[in-house]
Amino acid sequence: MKKNSLLTRFLIWRMKNLSDSNFMILLAMVIGLVVGFAAIILKYSVHGVQWLLTRSFVFEYQNLLYFAIPTVGILFVVLFVRHFIKIKIGEGIPAVLYAISKNNGQIKPHSMYSSISGSAVTVGFGGSVGLEAPIVSTGAAIGSNIGRMLHLNYRQILLLIGCGCAGAIAAIFKAPIAAIVFVMEVIMLDLKMSLLVPLLIASSTAALTSFGFLGMDVIYKFNITHTFTLNNIPFYIFFGIIAGFTSLHFTRMYMFINKQFEKIQKWYKKLLIGGIALGVIIYFFPPLYGEGYDSINSCLNGDFTHLFNGSVYSDYKNNIFFALILLFLIVVFKVIATSVTLGAGGIGGIFAPSLFTGAHAGLLFAVGMNYFGFELPISNFALVGMAGLLAGVFHAPLTAIFLIAEITHGYDLFMPIMIVATLSYATIKIFEKNSVYTMELARKGELLTHDADKNMLKLLKVDKLIETDFKTVDPDATLGDLVKIIGRSSRNIFPVLDEKGHLSGIVLLDHIRHIMFNPEMYNTTYVRDLMIVPTENVDLNDSMEDVAQKFQTSGNFNIPVLDNGKYVGFVSRANTFSAYRNLLKEFSDD
Repeated sequence: MKKNSLLTRFLIWRMKNLSDSNFMILLAMVIGLVVGFAAIILKYSVHGVQWLLTRSFVFEYQNLLYFAIPTVGILFVVLFVRHFIKIKIGEGIPAVLYAISKNNGQIKPHSMYSSISGSAVTVGFGGSVGLEAPIVSTGAAIGSNIGRMLHLNYRQILLLIGCGCAGAIAAIFKAPIAAIVFVMEVIMLDLKMSLLVPLLIASSTAALTSFGFLGMDVIYKFNITHTFTLNNIPFYIFFGIIAGFTSLHFTRMYMFINKQFEKIQKWYKKLLIGGIALGVIIYFFPPLYGEGYDSINSCLNGDFTHLFNGSVYSDYKNNIFFALILLFLIVVFKVIATSVTLGAGGIGGIFAPSLFTGAHAGLLFAVGMNYFGFELPISNFALVGMAGLLAGVFHAPLTAIFLIAEITHGYDLFMPIMIVATLSYATIKIFEKNSVYTMELARKGELLTHDADKNMLKLLKVDKLIETDFKTVDPDATLGDLVKIIGRSSRNIFPVLDEKGHLSGIVLLDHIRHIMFNPEMYNTTYVRDLMIVPTENVDLNDSMEDVAQKFQTSGNFNIPVLDNGKYVGFVSRANTFSAYRNLLKEFSDD
């Protein structure tokens, strides 16, 4: 009671002293600070776990430890989820997108700590995934739950979710500009200019918090030794297309393995299969252990000796042709290692794996071209490869361009970054309309897009628009019985139901008006002879896009709603349009 009383008094004080816009700015700052500290805790946790596990590695047994340790970490995560959280943890960014489009922006409170806890153990023990999606999920959950606690409306909660996501990317990557672009492009929030201010504040606050504890150095150290020259444009164009196909491989392999693990019912079977597969992959390709930040930095330095360090191939480190084969296999197997980590029960994201794959794909391309006599800047192609895979896998070219430039300070290569990111995105769009984050949601019709009309319809729900004040009638009732029912009704449609509640048809008042005042027909005419079968009906689980399409194709003003064939009520064109207008007005008001 005391807690509720304190919150109530704060809300009353806020209404008297703070406008909505100022209050949202204050909340954005708080969210940025909290999410910034969450990112710091996550980073320190991962580094601490890795240090404890690897500080006493004996070199000759290193690969065997690589084989076993990730599986142990995933086991801890599975037990944590099963016995402590006790409900499935959503899949990072897809879970955020689902909450926005189908769950009124509500994200369960445990997501404020469960994702970063699970990912810290998964990555710390060497799981081949990234930390970015879990921290984004955490930031979104913080924004959502603060909004719900303060009884904010859906539009305000949506903005706070955006602030949490922006703060997460800004803190984990130290990239506040790219964080804004990410929210608008990947989270797909179409925000008015006036609403960008809270987003900017959350992003900058989180970044400053990260700078204060993690330093101001960029995550990926990149020194430009070869400036961009026009002579290399054909190679950047060619590589952009290759990056698109590599993104396609990443996307389809990830989705394929994910579906295979979904077919396995027992958690211990998933752990066993995924753990063994991951152990084998890491044993033969040690660079796939963990996030792979050190490997990416080696690529950006034009160095591929990390491919051989601690591996069974160390005797071939001076063989360029063997290095090319190894690079190709690492590009192919990184997504497999990531997918089996997640399939086995680990928690993490595919942001870092896509950057890892892109850097190695760029290295492979440049080293390969140079092997055949060309003179390409190896480091530059590793850099633009990161942008290419990010743009292709996430269908987010703008995020890729700004993020890679910001996290490497590679602004002098802005043009080749743009070329590769754009062509990679254009290439994969030919084959896949949606990214790995949005593919499943789009298939179910649950994905918000940048189309405002479609978004408004997705936010409307059929069950909230059903009208039930229609008088029903039995098919064996007479015209006289129907006239009595008409006298008690304010509607001109009468659903005809059988004894099980199934809709047999409808009677329209306009169709019987010419006989309803003819008493001679009252006892000889039956409802079953007067009813018509409606041309359209709506299922309770239909999307409002489907409902709108049915209104358009049928020309009807009212359509019956059924639940497994049973009559529920009607949805009307007028009521749907009114709800749409009200929702649009709510999102348009500043």
